[in-house]
Amino acid sequence: MPLSPEDKTWTQLLGGYRLPYDPREAVESLKTPARRQAAWEELWNELHHQGDVGEASYVAIPLLVQVRSQCPDLGWQFYSLCVTVETERNRKKNPPLPPWLAQDYEEAWKAILALALTDLRTSTDSLLTRAALSAVAVAKGQVKLGAMIGSLDESEISEWVEENLAWSLFSKDSHPQPQSDSLK
Repeated sequence: MPLSPEDKTWTQLLGGYRLPYDPREAVESLKTPARRQAAWEELWNELHHQGDVGEASYVAIPLLVQVRSQCPDLGWQFYSLCVTVETERNRKKNPPLPPWLAQDYEEAWKAILALALTDLRTSTDSLLTRAALSAVAVAKGQVKLGAMIGSLDESEISEWVEENLAWSLFSKDSHPQPQSDSLK
């Protein structure tokens, strides 16, 4: 990270509300399971607000990756917050990535891709799977696809698949099949 811990820039970084926000303490709190939920709430509230993100949001991504490498059980919120920040970073109204952060930010996204691919091999959690898929898409430069995957819940996916692919016409999932005695 190009900013030293003493650098005054930390106090000048703007978050989602366009107010100064230093994400280090909340990110560090993710390491403690008892403080994790409150830390996630703070990070979601401070780093993203109605499509607005800021430099504090961008600098949080490498910090989150550092913590995730130490705490593999951060769950779906790790990927979802990273995807949200990157998706919103692409909006015209949000500030550009600061040049001093560009290399660390790019490296963080390479790490997010690797972490997501690993989680996809082992996860059985549907929220984590969807968030990791979203992160893979974003990390591969498919920001719109990643945003779409990350924004749909299970019912919206089911509705879309039915409306666009007539899923019920060919999916065994839509009509439970009776099990034969040999499969019980």
